[in-house]
Amino acid sequence: MPAWAEPPGDAARGSRVFASKQCASCHRPSGQSGVGPALERLRHPQGAYELAGRLWNHAPAMFTGLTQERLEWPRINAAEMADLMAYLGADPTRDPAPDLVKGRLALVAKGCLKCHAFRGEGGRIGPDLAEGRERYAPPATWAAAVWRHTPRMAAVAIQREVLYPRFSGDEMVDLLGFLRSGTGTP
Repeated sequence: MPAWAEPPGDAARGSRVFASKQCASCHRPSGQSGVGPALERLRHPQGAYELAGRLWNHAPAMFTGLTQERLEWPRINAAEMADLMAYLGADPTRDPAPDLVKGRLALVAKGCLKCHAFRGEGGRIGPDLAEGRERYAPPATWAAAVWRHTPRMAAVAIQREVLYPRFSGDEMVDLLGFLRSGTGTP
């Protein structure tokens, strides 16, 4: 297990978080009508940062759907996120070691610097991504922070006509590895 990873939360508590935050109202078992992907497509062995990337990618569609339905964005703290991630099958040992060069490239290629700065270079809308590196680990802390800020980020992205970046493969692992390292420049 990488030094920055922590064991995931408790899957049984995560099942309760999934229910209490109304995730199950859209993500139902296969064969049952639901707006979002079936529960079985969400629950499988996966890296913790891999799942954080999937949650990131899912946020804009969910934000749009909840806004259209005039529903409140679910509040999820870091402990609840750790439990939810455990329920969904997150395992930090499945995440590869980050490639810091690819992480630096992702910072630029994904357009993060349109809104965020890194060591003072880049946008001024969001926080400087070189500061507060503790928010990038463990994975549930990062996922919860992004989750809390999604409504604001989505609104700003729409207002500024900035495409919300999507992550695939190891891109989230690499980006967060670079940000955690606190090295280099964009």
